[in-house]
Amino acid sequence: MRVYVHGAGRQGTDAWPSIPTQGSQFACLDFTGPMDANVASLSALTPRDAVVLAHSAGAVPVFLALQAHQIAPCALVLLEPGLYDVARGDAAIERHIDAMTRARTLSRRGDLFGYWSIVRPLMFGGPADRSRWDAEREVAARFEAKQPPWGFGVTSSAINGVPTLVITGGWNAEYEAIAGVLVGEGARHVQLSGTNHRPQDHSGFADTVDAFLSGL
Repeated sequence: MRVYVHGAGRQGTDAWPSIPTQGSQFACLDFTGPMDANVASLSALTPRDAVVLAHSAGAVPVFLALQAHQIAPCALVLLEPGLYDVARGDAAIERHIDAMTRARTLSRRGDLFGYWSIVRPLMFGGPADRSRWDAEREVAARFEAKQPPWGFGVTSSAINGVPTLVITGGWNAEYEAIAGVLVGEGARHVQLSGTNHRPQDHSGFADTVDAFLSGL
């Protein structure tokens, strides 16, 4: 059984459009609500000795479930995991957290456009523009409502004893720093370039995962 855990964007099967549904379970988590609820949902979904594949922010509840011994996978595949807690102190990680903290301070004061002025170029590319604000306000509000993937006490040692593959796109220093920490805990690391934050859309993704699992 393979369990697929989406990030903070698309949910369920929509987040994994190239994955066959047979023999698969697809998480549907809510990153605007309590993280404990996501951990509980994931734990209920994941049978013992499953292969868990987690993208971006989805790696956070996976690690929390591991740390609480609520899941016992036979292997992990982490795609650009948003495990910022494990790489605190890295320059790229700290820059990102600082920028997002400043942005969320503005939004908490009621300045959603100020928030978007920081977040849009950081996460979506291109500057925030007042002339597009009516069209982008809802997107900004939805993104702002999601919890940032840090501050949960995630530890890299959660993967000790669990064969782990980390796949990154080689385009973002933050995810490469996180991958480096996990390699230090025994994970394997593969770069699949060309699809940026969604290596699951890379033509070599399935073969990369199958090769890893066949070697266990």
